[in-house]
Amino acid sequence: MNPVPEFSGGCQCGAIRFHVRGALPDISICHCRMCQKAFGAYYAPLVSVRGADFRWTRGEPKRFQSSNHFRRGFCADCGTPLTYEGEDGMAVAAGAFDQPERLPPTVQYGTESKLPFVDQLGGLAVILQEDDPDAERLQTLVSHQHPDHDTPRWPR
Repeated sequence: MNPVPEFSGGCQCGAIRFHVRGALPDISICHCRMCQKAFGAYYAPLVSVRGADFRWTRGEPKRFQSSNHFRRGFCADCGTPLTYEGEDGMAVAAGAFDQPERLPPTVQYGTESKLPFVDQLGGLAVILQEDDPDAERLQTLVSHQHPDHDTPRWPR
């Protein structure tokens, strides 16, 4: 018998955390202009939590009614985009999960708005962190970001 998959995640500052129990087969990238603006990015990676047991474990997002059919949830403290919510359910930002590598996308939406260079991103030059011109300064960096796991309370 296979165990039921479990996932956790939250915003950058830790004011909002969530837990999901259940399979998450609908993982997408949306290229529509509304998602580009909501995420401040070239596209929005989203994980549908329809059919799974989803709950907020710390805080809850503030919401913006981005259209007559959809609203977007985000952390009011740090601005992290968190949800895309409609009448048919909710999707959570893939990057907000503690282990986003467990959630590879399976479909793309809104490709009529896909930016023309997106398919070439994998061919860009790669600079490892230790080869970054700011590598020495990055060694002294102290992150104020919430860690990628649940904590009893935050901030410390």
